[in-house]
Amino acid sequence: MAPTKAVADHKSIAKKEEEVELRKRNEELERELKQSREREEVMRKQLTKAWERLKVVEEAEERLCSQLGELEAESVNEARAYNARILSLMDQLSKANLVVNSHRSPTPLSIL
Repeated sequence: MAPTKAVADHKSIAKKEEEVELRKRNEELERELKQSREREEVMRKQLTKAWERLKVVEEAEERLCSQLGELEAESVNEARAYNARILSLMDQLSKANLVVNSHRSPTPLSIL
């Protein structure tokens, strides 16, 4: 074999080996890309589920805040009504005391 032919064969073999290595590397990169895309899709689904749960929680929070506001308003109204009733009863008691004190007689009043 001539030296130039041997060098050409050696270059051809080296080139084929390089092609094989590049194909292997390309296959490896394609596998990694596929795995990366699969992980990305899983993460996207998880993110979507988390987003949906967050929306549900936010809606529940809004309902609870609304209910709390209604209960607070109701409790304020009830407190005002109770206060008005107490004031009315105090007024009645005061008037009753005045009547009792103004009619004091030396003899005790009989309820019977």
